[in-house]
Amino acid sequence: MRGVGHVEVDRALGVDALVADQDPNVDEIDVLRARLYGGLAAILGQAPDAGLIEALRGVSGNDTPLGQAHAALADAAAEADLRAVERDYFELFIGVGRGKILPYASYYLTGFLNERPLARLREDLARLGIERDPRVSEPEDHIAILLEVMAALAERRFGAESPSEQLFFERHLKPWARRLFEDIETEAATPLYRAVGALGRSFIEIETAAFAIDA
Repeated sequence: MRGVGHVEVDRALGVDALVADQDPNVDEIDVLRARLYGGLAAILGQAPDAGLIEALRGVSGNDTPLGQAHAALADAAAEADLRAVERDYFELFIGVGRGKILPYASYYLTGFLNERPLARLREDLARLGIERDPRVSEPEDHIAILLEVMAALAERRFGAESPSEQLFFERHLKPWARRLFEDIETEAATPLYRAVGALGRSFIEIETAAFAIDA
């Protein structure tokens, strides 16, 4: 799902990262995981453009729950109206005053923005060499930023000495990301974003179970 519309941590999301080249020994499964993390980040970081919608139409699925969620997203993209999708994104995440959903860890975990979960995240981002761009007002605990950091960790783009991706996931995504994707599934007005919610929920469930086995 990388392709058109893929978001880079240090470019589209307003943070500066000291990112090493991808480790050539990264497992193929981890590359695929990174692409899914990056794809979800692209869809949630900003309203999709025509190029991203076209890329989503080419996503393939299979008979697994995650594969079925991929296929549903491709089907929704095939029927998507760009203006309707843009409006849905605005109403979900921006709104007049505020959107239906506030996709920030602090809000989901405390009910308020800019709380302790954001402070803990900033400590971990600093260890990765990521610094906030002062020109950007978006808090770093936005779901798209966290997903993109996980993509980089999965591909070891921060280098061999970077913190464990399992630790980052369990600290900053596991406690709330599944609920967020469930809310997207419920609140979205378009089949595309309902499919995004279902895909994200399924992926977070799989990652949670996989990391539990590795623990």
